[in-house]
Amino acid sequence: MTKAKQKRGMNETEASIMRGLEEALAFAKGDRSRAKVHVIDVPVPDVRAIRTKLDLSQDKFAVMFGVSAGTVRGWEQGRRRPDGPARVLLTVIDREPAAVKRALSDLAAS
Repeated sequence: MTKAKQKRGMNETEASIMRGLEEALAFAKGDRSRAKVHVIDVPVPDVRAIRTKLDLSQDKFAVMFGVSAGTVRGWEQGRRRPDGPARVLLTVIDREPAAVKRALSDLAAS
């Protein structure tokens, strides 16, 4: 730890947080030189295939996973594309449908 940090009373954890905040502020102002940017490209899932695999109608799929039936239809007909969070949720539904159903049923029970 540097003497300046000791003088301000910062421990190593606080100093690390401060560095991170300074880097985030610099990034927000356009300075990309110090930032580590992690991008995960989640492909557009095949909503119809996921829904069919689960043997659900569009309406039941929509109700079960908290989206409108119109949104499901739009995705399946190609008029709309799921955005980032929806892509992630649909990917998880596709790979771990029981976990998602369990998590959502726990919410409904509380």
